[in-house]
Amino acid sequence: MEQAYADIIRAIDDLERTGLKDTPGRAAEAMRFLTRGYNQNLEEIINNARFPTERSEMVVVQDIELYSLCEHHLLPFVGKCHVAYIPNNFVIGLSKIARIVDMYARRLQNQENLTMDIARAMNAATDVEDVAVIIESKHLCMMMRGVEKQNSVMKTSAMLGIFRSNPSTRAELFSLLKST
Repeated sequence: MEQAYADIIRAIDDLERTGLKDTPGRAAEAMRFLTRGYNQNLEEIINNARFPTERSEMVVVQDIELYSLCEHHLLPFVGKCHVAYIPNNFVIGLSKIARIVDMYARRLQNQENLTMDIARAMNAATDVEDVAVIIESKHLCMMMRGVEKQNSVMKTSAMLGIFRSNPSTRAELFSLLKST
């Protein structure tokens, strides 16, 4: 990876220039960090943090920061994710939800697939079909290049189970998201 970055920099500038000499190594290290989700799996993330519950009311975790790389341009997109589910005998640890978001965000992605990946992982982690994921983000590929629109926000959702089939459940979710 370091050699690939060196080749890219040589195509643009003088790699022997003082400010660029160590850049291939730093860039490779940064890319490994930004894509560390490939080295994680759901079982390790959950780490047995499933807890019995009699609760069957909606659980919502709002405004989970996310940072990802667009698979089309390798430019960042940054935003927030809202995750909701309705427990059925188990809840998972709160931090595990944020870790699931991070694991999938730290891969080369498009936002549409990321949203569904998180929903499916929550489904697997909680053994429930009633999961909703909403992502709002700004894409640097749209801000720094192409149409250069600085204020555009992309919103995607994945509604599974009752969130898809029951309008009042979906409305309750949206009401909870607006209330804070």
